[in-house]
Amino acid sequence: MDKNLKEIPMLPLRDVVMFPYMVAPLFVGRSRSIKAIEEVENTNKEIFLCTQIDASENEPKKDGIYSTGVIGIVAQMLRLPDGTVKVLVEGKKRGRIEEYVETSDFYRVRVSEIQETSEPESAEADALKRSVLKAFEGYIKLNRKIPAEVFSTVSAIENPARLSDTVASHLNLKISDKQDLLETVSPEERLKKLHEKMQEEVEILEIEKRIGKRVSRQMEKSQREYYLTEQMKAIQKELGEKDDMKSDVQEIEGKIKDKGLPKSVEERVRKELKKLKMMPPMSAEATVVRNYVDWIMDLPWTKESTKDRLDIKEAKTILDEDHYGLKDPKDRILEYLAVRSLTEKLRGPILCFVGPPGVGKTSLAKSIARSMGRKFVRVSLGGVRDESEIRGHRRTYIGALPGKIIQGMKKAGTNNPVFLLDEIDKLGMDFRGDPASALLECLDPEQNVNFNDHYIEADYDLSKVLFIATANIIHTIPWALQDRMEIIRIPGYTEDEKLHIAKKFLLGKKTQEHGLSDGYMSVNDPALLEMIRRYTKEAGVRTLEREIAKLCRKVARKVAEDKAGSHSKKTETKRQKIRITVKNINSYLGVPKFKHGEIDKDHQIGAVTGLAWTEVGGELLTIEVAIVPGKGSFTVTGVKPEGENVMKESARAAMSYVRSRGAQLGLDRDFYQMVDIHIHAPEGATPKDGPSAGIAIVTAIVSALLKKPIKRDIAMTGEITLRGQVLPIGGLKEKILAAQRGKVKKVILPLENEKDMEDVPEEAKKGVEIKFVEHMDDVLSQAIISDSPILKRFAVTPAGEIMPGTKIN
Repeated sequence: MDKNLKEIPMLPLRDVVMFPYMVAPLFVGRSRSIKAIEEVENTNKEIFLCTQIDASENEPKKDGIYSTGVIGIVAQMLRLPDGTVKVLVEGKKRGRIEEYVETSDFYRVRVSEIQETSEPESAEADALKRSVLKAFEGYIKLNRKIPAEVFSTVSAIENPARLSDTVASHLNLKISDKQDLLETVSPEERLKKLHEKMQEEVEILEIEKRIGKRVSRQMEKSQREYYLTEQMKAIQKELGEKDDMKSDVQEIEGKIKDKGLPKSVEERVRKELKKLKMMPPMSAEATVVRNYVDWIMDLPWTKESTKDRLDIKEAKTILDEDHYGLKDPKDRILEYLAVRSLTEKLRGPILCFVGPPGVGKTSLAKSIARSMGRKFVRVSLGGVRDESEIRGHRRTYIGALPGKIIQGMKKAGTNNPVFLLDEIDKLGMDFRGDPASALLECLDPEQNVNFNDHYIEADYDLSKVLFIATANIIHTIPWALQDRMEIIRIPGYTEDEKLHIAKKFLLGKKTQEHGLSDGYMSVNDPALLEMIRRYTKEAGVRTLEREIAKLCRKVARKVAEDKAGSHSKKTETKRQKIRITVKNINSYLGVPKFKHGEIDKDHQIGAVTGLAWTEVGGELLTIEVAIVPGKGSFTVTGVKPEGENVMKESARAAMSYVRSRGAQLGLDRDFYQMVDIHIHAPEGATPKDGPSAGIAIVTAIVSALLKKPIKRDIAMTGEITLRGQVLPIGGLKEKILAAQRGKVKKVILPLENEKDMEDVPEEAKKGVEIKFVEHMDDVLSQAIISDSPILKRFAVTPAGEIMPGTKIN
């Protein structure tokens, strides 16, 4: 064996690197390591201390132990009760393992001492020592685990090798970095590496210090807030103020998770509650914040309290129970339910019921909600002029509130109600904005997923809501809104339908309301028909319902008077049912208000019955034309300003057609220059839906010019071109119903409307002959009487006058 080699026991270390001049306590628990310690204690030999590469290995192999270590001694040894040994070791010199000696009890190695290079002191070495000491001083200030006295001890060391080893033993470095310093033999090189490592550690410690200060400040702020809050509680308690606000805030905080708010909304609520805690309970701002939080918490964000009832047969039964007729609207509703039963991805359609007052638009929406098992909410839009009533007010305004949409959702308490937007055609607009434009977002299925209310300031999902709108007339609804809705027209009722509605719904409802449900009164069908024909003139049944209520009041008074009389006489008389018939209905309802089937008995010259569509359904409209000597002036009267332009355009087109057909009609070439023509609509003050009086005006003008009468039992509707073509019209069912109510026997309609007759019920066509015409000449041949005796009174012989019997080509 080489004399320079020492054969000594070895102690593998975990997570520790020993340096020369380093004293460290070690806890030894492995059996082989304990036997190595006992060997050193018994023989008083040195021990080789080296580090394991992998600290997790319990029995490290040769290649799992660093070859460079420290030759040291065991200063103290203490056996502990649990079998482990605590030793105090001190490093002396660097050494390197040259050879492992085979032994079964413990590790034994042959080690060679590493001689460090001894270089003369230089200015560079002195500068390195100072830099290392300065960096170590900064390191100690940042690392509270190293006592301040250590720096005094280290700064007294003059030897560069010992200084570097002592400083390295106190640093919190990686095992690999410490091992690198141990294996560096040159003191100056070791000082350079040590300085670099300390600079890195100082930077890391400074970052940790900044983070620690930040955390400390946050903790101090929280503690200060807690202290101030507790102090405020104490002050309020001394002043006798109630802490209701605090308990309410705590209650709201407890409900937030159960509410199922969207994440962004939940964050906003928590932020508002945090502000609310710091405000005096009686301050105005606290009231504003509290109201806002209450609105957020009361809204059904994800709550779907009702499930759709998708039984088509049951839904049809409910709709038929609530409404008589209305086939098309009912079919559309059942189609929607059928699609919903097959797929859950269908977004709610926006239905719009358009029809005259009293036809059951609102009650039909209620029936839809009942048939689907959903909650029903109604919002009236009539007279709404401010955009904020739809979108809500900003919270900066005094008395700010959410808009009608959000208010309705809160009232519903569920995110999938049937939402009725009533009277959507009566929206207004002024300097405060356009509410119709504000409705676009909530009525557009592609946008209402993220409806934004100015007060709530958060996106609200309206996609599960079934919106239904109602309107009397369609042309006052903005086109942008019409484009987002499915228009379903609800026309007026026929007499037969009104009779069924009165018997099935209205009569029973009103008798019960007036205490007559115990058989006090009976109304036969002829009496109801008399009421419908002579006491009402409407497309719906609202006036009919009022007349039935009036009848019930009259009967109730009579019943009450009879009861009072019998009590005063102290006699009991047998109650007799009051029977309402055609003969006695006048005594209860008074004189009839309207004519029914009472048209002129004689044929009229220059007077024709036209048909018009109005807000209350179809109406008969008389057009009169007077021809007087003059200079060719042309006058139109009897029309409201909003309909004047439409009527004037129809009259001008009619006059141009008559002039173009003057020769065929037997008129002088310049007949229009010698007369003044006055067109008057006595009942034309009611605005009508678009032009449809053209053929009526032409017929009246031709009748007046030719002095030939028009058949009294005929009515017509349609517009013309300058060449006499008859154009189609709208509101066909309503106009035919008006003709039926007026006992008109024949109705002239445009040929292009023949295809629309499928939508007209058979009841509406009873007693009315329908004639379809394509050209104005066909209208004249159908309407004007050419050989009536009445013409003899107007016959004259001078040239230029038209003689009776002139043929119309």
